[in-house]
Formats: sequence, C-alpha cells, structure tokens
Amino acid sequence: MRKEQHHKGWNQIKTNDSWAIFKIMGEFVNGFEKMSAIGPCVSIFGSARTKENEDYYKLSVQIAKSVSEAGYGIITGGGPGIMEAGNKGAHLAGGTSVGLNIDLPFEQHDNPYIDGDKSLDFDYFFVRKVMFVKYSQGFVVMPGGFGTLDELFEAITLIQTNKIGTFPIILVGTDFWKGLIDWIKNTMLTAGNISPEDLDLIKLVDTADEVVEIIDAFYKGNTLSPNF
Repeated sequence: MRKEQHHKGWNQIKTNDSWAIFKIMGEFVNGFEKMSAIGPCVSIFGSARTKENEDYYKLSVQIAKSVSEAGYGIITGGGPGIMEAGNKGAHLAGGTSVGLNIDLPFEQHDNPYIDGDKSLDFDYFFVRKVMFVKYSQGFVVMPGGFGTLDELFEAITLIQTNKIGTFPIILVGTDFWKGLIDWIKNTMLTAGNISPEDLDLIKLVDTADEVVEIIDAFYKGNTLSPNF
C-alpha cells in the first residue's frame, strides 16, 4: 500500500513538472516580446541591502545617470538597494529604466523609479537571468552578495565558452573587488583552471566616467544587438 502511494505521489510530481513547462514558456515569451522593443541597455547589479545614504548607492545613481546620458537604457533587478539606485539614475536622466523583478520571500519589492511599461515580473531566476544576458550590452557590477556573484560568473562563463558574444563586464569598487580579483589571479590562474586571457573579460574601475568610457570604446566598432 505504501509503495503504491509512493508511486502515485511521484507520478503527480512528474505531471506537475510537465505543466510547469507552459508557465516557463509564458515567462520567456512575455520577456522576449517586451525586452526586444526596448533597445540597447546596460545592466546594473549589486546588493539589495545597500542603503540610500551609502557611498555605493550614490555612485550607482551617478553611473546609471551617466550611462543613460550616453544613450543606453538601464536594466536592474527591480528591487531596493543598488537596483533602486540604478533605476533612479536612469529616471533622473530621463532615460529608459527597466526592472526585472523576482518573487522572493524577503528583500524584493518594486522600486518607484522603473518606467511603468518596463516592469517585468518573474517566478523563475533562470528565465530572468536569460533576459539580463540577452538584452544587455554591458554588465556594471557593484558590491553585492551571492546573487550578484551568480550573475557575474554566469556572464563570464557564457562569454568564455562562446555561448554569447563578448560584452563589457565592469566591476565597480576596487576596495570591494580587489580581494576576489587577486584570488582569481593567484589561485585559479596559478592552478591552471582559467587562461590568462580570461582575465581580460573583467575591468575594475571606481568612477562613473570610467564605466562610460569602457562601454563607449567597446561599441565604437561593434553593432548593438541581442547577445544570443
């Protein structure tokens, strides 16, 4: 009897998994349709816990404002902290301000600086991550936590393995990121787990001007288009 109940429960899980495909497809279709109409954008990542009075929040506002004035839209994860700062900078510059929101049990809520017609909601992290990579012409990575590192290393991996075209990946904040960069050079590279040219995929800066210079220099001879 227990064995039959166990099999029945397992079959129910498999049925639910099959139906989940349609919800996943729906998120992809909705995301592709909305994002493809927006135009060239730069994604800004960082901690949801950064407060408005902190230096990296203020710097994120300035970076987003400068990038917007250079002609790019801004995409963030749509929530508070660095995400809010990114959308705020775009809003102040009168630029395109996109929020890719995720349903989480804590931290996440829409910030008020996202354009009304450019706020997208996702249940699945992996669908949301596809939107970030596919429709971004650059990643600006501010200090953050596990989620920020997840986005950073996924983008590096996709470029390293030629799954997507190269685009600028810019880490902002030498004090925050230097330890990680040193570990990558002194441990990963020394162990032979990455190639020396892989280090060229990442730029480390401290100012909004440097961010804009790197993005503009990269796209002088390159076409702006979706990445895969």
